[in-house]
Amino acid sequence: MTTSNGARIDVVTIGESMILLQPMSEGPLAYAPLFTRSIAGAESNVAIGLSRLGLKVRWISRVGNDPFGDLILSTLAGEGVDIGQAERDAAYPTAVYFKEFKGYGDPNVYYYRKGSAASTLSASHVKSDWFEGAGHLHVTGITPALGEGTADAVRAAMTEARRQGLTVSFDPNLRRKLWSEEKARETLLSLIPLCDIFMPGLEEAEFLVGEMTEEGYGAHFLSLGAKAVVLKLGEAGSIGFTPRAAYRAKPNPVKHVVDTVGAGDAFAAGFLSSWLKHDPKGEDGERLQHALGRANLMGALATQYKGDWEGLPKLAEVDRLLSGGKETTR
Repeated sequence: MTTSNGARIDVVTIGESMILLQPMSEGPLAYAPLFTRSIAGAESNVAIGLSRLGLKVRWISRVGNDPFGDLILSTLAGEGVDIGQAERDAAYPTAVYFKEFKGYGDPNVYYYRKGSAASTLSASHVKSDWFEGAGHLHVTGITPALGEGTADAVRAAMTEARRQGLTVSFDPNLRRKLWSEEKARETLLSLIPLCDIFMPGLEEAEFLVGEMTEEGYGAHFLSLGAKAVVLKLGEAGSIGFTPRAAYRAKPNPVKHVVDTVGAGDAFAAGFLSSWLKHDPKGEDGERLQHALGRANLMGALATQYKGDWEGLPKLAEVDRLLSGGKETTR
């Protein structure tokens, strides 16, 4: 499928976006008098990141027929994301979540997404025309945790996308608050054979298959069917594996972390924006080097802003930073 102006869709993403409410001051959430509001969700974060990097992106989900649903759709449309396949549901609300900043460590997150419109997603909602004319599908392990039929929906979407010739990336994006560890492990492992690019963090890899070396994780996940494995190492950077090559990318150090939420999504957008634009018949090591370099930069930049996506850069800024150029500010 193409956009209304005839342009090809580079990436389709599927997953829930929520309203994010953040206190305007640090401290316990119970005593916060004022909040800012925005939108957030792993897949929509990736969609915005990719759009800012020059790719054509379609976001698919279900939102309530309420003002929060209006805000999500208008925000994504304003970022250049195609929302034409998103559905409104008058029977179920748009989800909400809160962040709590206490001045140390990662922020605490409180979800109010049970019974949301997106949690009703099922395999019967998946349509073949979601993917027609598109090149790639990106999904995460969050959506399968949302409701009774959401895992089947993700599995059906991945299967249909591959049937139509799309490549598929899968970020496990483990959310322990949403389901049991046993169910999470079983479901996430079952989806790896349906993806071309598997993108776990080091802690997620250990959760799924136990303790191994980084090279061991790469070999193991490749053996499950992935054609490329991208292992996020946090402050240590990242490492990527294909059957033909491996490459370790140095981190982009930051002096002060403001908010870590959304950094993994920024990383994914950075990686995919490069990987998908490089010749797949080219040399894997060079392809990994370029994609991981951009991914590490994007992840580092995301930690410098309060919010899940607001600070994501545009392509010109990324190119300037990677080339060591200076910005003219006055």
